[in-house]
Amino acid sequence: MLYETLPALLIPLPEDIRRMEDHGDYARARRMIGLRVGDESLPEALRTRLQLEAQMLERVPGDYTYTFDAALELLQKEIRDFTAEELDAAIDAGRVSWILLDGGLRLHRLFLDTLVKVRPELEPRIIDPERLRYKRENFAILDDVIREMKQHGGAARRWHVRHTLQIKPEWERAGEPVRVDLPLPVEYDCVKNFRLLDCGPVPGQVASPDAAQRTITFENKLCPGEAFFAEYSFEVHMPCHDLDPARAEGGVPADEPDALSQQPPHIAFTPLIRAFAREIAGEERNPLLLARRVYDALTTRPIYSYLRSYFTYPNLAEYMLTDMKGDCGAFAVTFIALCRCLGIPARWQSGLYCAPHDVGCHDWAQFYCAPWGWLPVDVSFGNAAFHAGDTERWDFYFGHMDPFRLPAARAFQAPFEKPKRFLRSDPYDNQNGEVEYKDMGLTRAQFTERCRLIDWTALTDA
Repeated sequence: MLYETLPALLIPLPEDIRRMEDHGDYARARRMIGLRVGDESLPEALRTRLQLEAQMLERVPGDYTYTFDAALELLQKEIRDFTAEELDAAIDAGRVSWILLDGGLRLHRLFLDTLVKVRPELEPRIIDPERLRYKRENFAILDDVIREMKQHGGAARRWHVRHTLQIKPEWERAGEPVRVDLPLPVEYDCVKNFRLLDCGPVPGQVASPDAAQRTITFENKLCPGEAFFAEYSFEVHMPCHDLDPARAEGGVPADEPDALSQQPPHIAFTPLIRAFAREIAGEERNPLLLARRVYDALTTRPIYSYLRSYFTYPNLAEYMLTDMKGDCGAFAVTFIALCRCLGIPARWQSGLYCAPHDVGCHDWAQFYCAPWGWLPVDVSFGNAAFHAGDTERWDFYFGHMDPFRLPAARAFQAPFEKPKRFLRSDPYDNQNGEVEYKDMGLTRAQFTERCRLIDWTALTDA
């Protein structure tokens, strides 16, 4: 199944299968799907929907690894005097993600990180101070670079990283042909002077500099314990604009004619998206102020929550607005859907947050507004700033961006330049890499990967 099948996720499931999933009996739901897809009278679109659902059901349980009792035991080790009543209250308030599975409650594997992130009142009770160190260091680094950008009109950094991927031993098929795709920076917008310094274990095929999802592709016969890697450097140059609403103009950019289009299943003008867009817009017509209204709504109303694999959500933006929580990708895609619904061109960016103290996966967005062109927006960083009470950082991430970015994708749900045989582990993005044999693709749980920062340099030319 390839990318043309993904819009089928908007098709409703048969009621009995949906009820079985809600009950937590995934094994029986998969058996029911198997019976249905063999029915020749079934509409082909529904057959595709059920086939996608079967793949989703295989992945979901891996993200929900804690029973209530196991979660409480962990919380009591990490947070002083944490009680079962507090965990119940967090579940009731929608502060942690959970499912029913095999007759019991299962909490998301990152439930503790979510609670620590969205409940600052817990901080004085956290036993290990290292849990808070990263957040405080990150906020301090961001505040410093924001001051730098405002003082000098922008900031620039050169980054040197090494990305490595290795198939887990139980999934190695030594001697068989294998294909591995690792992400590379897209050379457009803020990125300059990309250099591939080294790669292996065989020469890789590098996609075009402006590919929608840029990769380096390795194809060879797998050796036991073999690791695939790409080492490269690149520069990020981020400007700082004076965004005066009186100068704002509408229009559609020539380089992105589809930036107002729907892109189902996740960027779709559903009744909820249309209604919320109207609620946000009110009587406002200025494109810059309209985009700011979308940003304000998403940074002040939902909360941050780590999500499971995006592939397991039929519509990520609708999930965000119905559950009023999400992570960086959910914030970004919801911002894009709402902006496009209001006639504001918007597009996806994603890759890595590449800061001096950390490298990790991250998603953000851009919207178009003349005379400035494409303006960056990091809704999840803005959400964190708002809830931390930092209005300067909150304002900054509307229309501006720090230089700690490695954009490997400039479009959401785009195929690789070199087509793959199977649906990717992440069909919407590519931050961790992808692996496939001749007869199957691997999921994220079947390989390990790491992106390591080797060094970085501050540049004087922003």
